[in-house]
Amino acid sequence: MSDSTVDEEHGMTRRQLLRHTAWFGAAVVLTVAGGEVISHISDPAQAAAPDPLADPHALRFVQVSDSHIGFKGPANTAVEQSFEHAIDQVNALPFRPDFVMHTGDLSHLSTPAQFDQVKQMMSKLNTGHTLTVPGEHDSVDDAGQKYRAAFGAGTAGDGWYSFDMKGVHFLALVNTLSLEKLGHLGPDQLDFIRSDVAKLSSDTPIVVFSHIPLFAMYPAWGWGTDDAVQALSYLRRFSSVTCLNGHVHQLFTKTEGNITFHSATTTAYPLPKPGVGPAPTPVTLPAGKLADALGIREVAYRPGTPGLAVKDVKLA
Repeated sequence: MSDSTVDEEHGMTRRQLLRHTAWFGAAVVLTVAGGEVISHISDPAQAAAPDPLADPHALRFVQVSDSHIGFKGPANTAVEQSFEHAIDQVNALPFRPDFVMHTGDLSHLSTPAQFDQVKQMMSKLNTGHTLTVPGEHDSVDDAGQKYRAAFGAGTAGDGWYSFDMKGVHFLALVNTLSLEKLGHLGPDQLDFIRSDVAKLSSDTPIVVFSHIPLFAMYPAWGWGTDDAVQALSYLRRFSSVTCLNGHVHQLFTKTEGNITFHSATTTAYPLPKPGVGPAPTPVTLPAGKLADALGIREVAYRPGTPGLAVKDVKLA
């Protein structure tokens, strides 16, 4: 992690430190009504409403995902440059994010050299903290040991952790290590989730990061987590829960009761839509179209309000 100091203002401890959509360029506002999280696209008539992303007192962070540093293939012959572009885009934002979260597949083959390259590249981010969760490509041959050596300081178990910042409680989960077909959390991590949130009041906004979706997006391709129902049962009492994942390389939003799921796009290469083709293999787009499929995500939360504001932005 990028900072090992105690941040009392934001409620993050040393251990915690060490260690959201199909509409590009439009603000997707999440609100809570009657216990249900509702998402909608802001239209021009709402432009005069306060923008949480422009509020210096709001919590503001960025999600990047699936950089796949080390990938070699026609779908993107320059993933390193694409990730550099994403970093430049973050640094060009009109605000300094409180943190940047990378939701996995930092590397393509989990080699020490690839992890070192990602770490050096992310050190250029103009942010308070850089945080990560692993993808399956970050643990291809060693159950994530090299990943944890590079990025796991201060985490628990196989790399999971939680932290609090500006009124929001965050869970960073690992569901890529015991893969058969679907993602898997396992009993130790389930116990961690249960005990971690037990102390929180039910009006605490919860944000959950994972690599593989915590909903059954497309199980035939492994796009789901086999024990997610148990994990999410511990979050049903909270009025607002947002789960942000990577893995699928495309924007997708789903709401189930009080929980809204947002799959992120990638900075590397697109994958096919669920069920299109025999397998989720990299898609080679026509010349000049790749950047339209890549992007970053801006997220904001204004203390005292129940919802999050989510904005997905192309790298183009």
